[in-house]
Amino acid sequence: MSQPKYLTSPPKTSGMPPGIPYIVGNEAAERFTFYGLKGILVVFMTQYLLNAAGEKSPMGEEEAKKYFHLFVSAVYFFPFLGAILSDAFLGKYRTIILLSIVYCLGPLVMAVDSTRTGLFIGLALIAIGSGGIKPCVSAHVGDQFGQSNQHLLPRVFSWFYFSINLGSSISMLIIPRLLQNEGPALAFGLPAGIMGLATLVFWMGRHTYAHIPPAGMEFVKETFSWTSIKSLSRLIVLYLFIAVYWSLYDQSHSAWVLQAGKMDRTFFGQQFSAAQLQAINPILILLFIPLFSYVIYPLLGRFFNVTPLRKIGMGMFLAVGSFLIPAWIEQRIMAGEQPHAIWQVWSYVLLTAGEILISITGLEFAYTQAPKKMKSLVMSFYMLSLSLGNFFTSAVNHFIQNPDQTSKLAGPAYYLFFAGLMLAAAILFIPFARWYKEENHLYTETAPSHT
Repeated sequence: MSQPKYLTSPPKTSGMPPGIPYIVGNEAAERFTFYGLKGILVVFMTQYLLNAAGEKSPMGEEEAKKYFHLFVSAVYFFPFLGAILSDAFLGKYRTIILLSIVYCLGPLVMAVDSTRTGLFIGLALIAIGSGGIKPCVSAHVGDQFGQSNQHLLPRVFSWFYFSINLGSSISMLIIPRLLQNEGPALAFGLPAGIMGLATLVFWMGRHTYAHIPPAGMEFVKETFSWTSIKSLSRLIVLYLFIAVYWSLYDQSHSAWVLQAGKMDRTFFGQQFSAAQLQAINPILILLFIPLFSYVIYPLLGRFFNVTPLRKIGMGMFLAVGSFLIPAWIEQRIMAGEQPHAIWQVWSYVLLTAGEILISITGLEFAYTQAPKKMKSLVMSFYMLSLSLGNFFTSAVNHFIQNPDQTSKLAGPAYYLFFAGLMLAAAILFIPFARWYKEENHLYTETAPSHT
């Protein structure tokens, strides 16, 4: 039986590569799974968790926030291992297929076991699977492009991000309602099925992709070459700044959810759950991507050159404001008032605008700056910034937790601490952005060969 033949270089075309719809479709389904799980995790841990006897045994709020951010930190640590597996041994396609199967098992375990044992085993499988495929999928998108159509890279990464937020916005509206009405079994079981669908869609596009072969020992040689070390060292400093943004961003899925539970969540006569409010972020992303691409960036371009690093810097300053509003909300809650959740919407507006400027730009920037045999590895370093940011937040929540479940950073002080941290990072980023010298490492197109 003959072996399937795959392209080993990007097809020479000025248009979109044929494999992009499969990758984007896969990403939408995978993000439905991940954000659906992420969106209900804190609520599940604080309201639905059982002990071995089948009785309710929920976590306290600080403990739940600690484990939530530790999980997200793990998700964004495993890209490093997935990248090595991909770039050196298996290639991106086979790594994605293998780890997607591991990913599917995670929510399945949580669907059948609502104890801490099921929770931790399920989260470990999700972290390995979801985290491991992240740098490979992002780099696999870039691999489909050569010199002839590199001008389409910003657009396709915007589409890629659009698919992420389309999937996540739908799941954040559906999955919390399933948890509330049907319980954990269905709320975790549906994401497991959707992840299986995502894997199938990705497999269906296998003959349309450019499969860049793993580099083997060449991966090791390039990784430790002086040129690569210089590129990585500059990028790592950049990612340390971005890590501060992620330490704030993912609190929209933890601290903001817990805060929303104390607010008036009635919109247009309908009561929304605290977890459902997280859907504001992906919905705004869907609106902001075309707004920034076709209106804001061209408008700013009339006054100055809108470089990737300038976008990232602007995003950092917007993130500062996104945490000043929750500080003010917390102050009102401590006075006995019940503020309306519309105030959190404005926080989401600032945080999401920052995400457009930092995250989409960061994905494209990481790919173009990465040496050719290290695309997944450099993507994994970018994602390690998310891991580091969430690990920092987890550590903060661990150390501020008092034995009686109260906090050493109570009320507005908690949010002001992170706003101040973000402001300091944004100011320090300005001289770094001026010093950084941009590079461009894209694959050279050849007549497509097969293997």
